Amino acid sequence: MTATIDTTTDVFPTRLSAPGEMIERRQPTVWGTADDGPFDAPALEAHATRGFTILEDFITSEEVAGYTAELDRLATDGSLAGDPRVITEQASGEVRSVFEVTALSRAIDALSRDPRLLDRARQLLGSEVYLHQSRVNYMPGYKGTGFYWHSDFETWHAEDGMPAPRAVSCSIALTPNFAYNGGLMVMPGSHRTYVPCVGETPENYHEASLKEQRIGVPSEDAITDMAHRYGVEQFTGPAGSALWFDCNIMHGSGNNITPFPRSNIFLVFNSVENALTDPYAAPAPRPDHIGNRDVTPLRPLS
Repeated sequence: MTATIDTTTDVFPTRLSAPGEMIERRQPTVWGTADDGPFDAPALEAHATRGFTILEDFITSEEVAGYTAELDRLATDGSLAGDPRVITEQASGEVRSVFEVTALSRAIDALSRDPRLLDRARQLLGSEVYLHQSRVNYMPGYKGTGFYWHSDFETWHAEDGMPAPRAVSCSIALTPNFAYNGGLMVMPGSHRTYVPCVGETPENYHEASLKEQRIGVPSEDAITDMAHRYGVEQFTGPAGSALWFDCNIMHGSGNNITPFPRSNIFLVFNSVENALTDPYAAPAPRPDHIGNRDVTPLRPLS
């Protein structure tokens, strides 16, 4: 299936001066078929309806231990001090995220190319794929701050120039996700509705928004409407679980005030037929380590 959107026309306007009407999405959520990959037909139908899929035991306990060691290494690597790819918490100064992690960890690079991920990403997007973004997220006990309600696609469209919602994220849990340690909340079915946001994008806004996003988030009225319409569910499960979710689903997480940390590997696959253009609502594109512009298809490491 080929892209069905004219990249020269902005059909997802956002960062407006006044609230705009919600837009019902016309593009598919699932672009492939059951013959194209490991998801069977009922799983694809459920993903198209809900906008997300949870797979427990997606990676082994041995793999969890290995990737956790990689996260620990990156968080304590003195050579990365001051590196723009490392995002720290505003209050504590502890590491919050490390971007472009596939360039910093051969193990995570190999994971991003693993057929367990690639085959599913290709199936959901109906094409070859590349990594739009890769990162690891840390949410330490007591000090981890959440992410406010948002649609990733709104940001990627406005600030990176992603034309259509033809991208999918895979979040792999390296720690147990409980209902009380800042686990991700999603609104099932909300991926079918695009919510424009209010506020002009400042120059180099990513330097602030990756710590705390204030522009590019829906109004409380919009979130209230969406929550009543779709409800809220939460990603919970053991370490090794994976959450596959559509780029436009409304999601967020609360602070972690428990002693139980939460960390994950976050990989965003974009269709090669959905290559980035100029930003639709920002002065300039974000750096490549946040929004990759190289559409070379991913291949397994030899």
